[in-house]
Amino acid sequence: QLQLVESGGGLVQPGGSLRLSCVVSGFSVGSYAIGWFRQAPGKEREGVSCISISGTKTDYGDSDSTKGRFTITRDNAENTVYLQMDSLKPEDTGVYSCARRRAHYGCSSNSRLYADWGQGTQVTVSS
Repeated sequence: QLQLVESGGGLVQPGGSLRLSCVVSGFSVGSYAIGWFRQAPGKEREGVSCISISGTKTDYGDSDSTKGRFTITRDNAENTVYLQMDSLKPEDTGVYSCARRRAHYGCSSNSRLYADWGQGTQVTVSS
């Protein structure tokens, strides 16, 4: 059964770190592009980062958002994709979800191009 399960979210103070995990089953994590997305309250879902089949990493943040602070990695043996989040800010608060890209295409920040999603994990950055 195809499944993506996120974990690792929680409450953290500004400047802190979290590592999110996306454990997949029913397929090999290295055979599809996997993206991380987030949705803040009252806002649209946005792409955060993605890792392609070849292992190329794409960060969708700009210098004012997640770029340079978030790092995506993949462990094929564990069938898991991680999102390391450092120097967290209150505006990083939201539900973070991982998703499998449709077919075997490359990364995209467009959430509609992803076929399968996890249930999400809540990240709250607050003092």
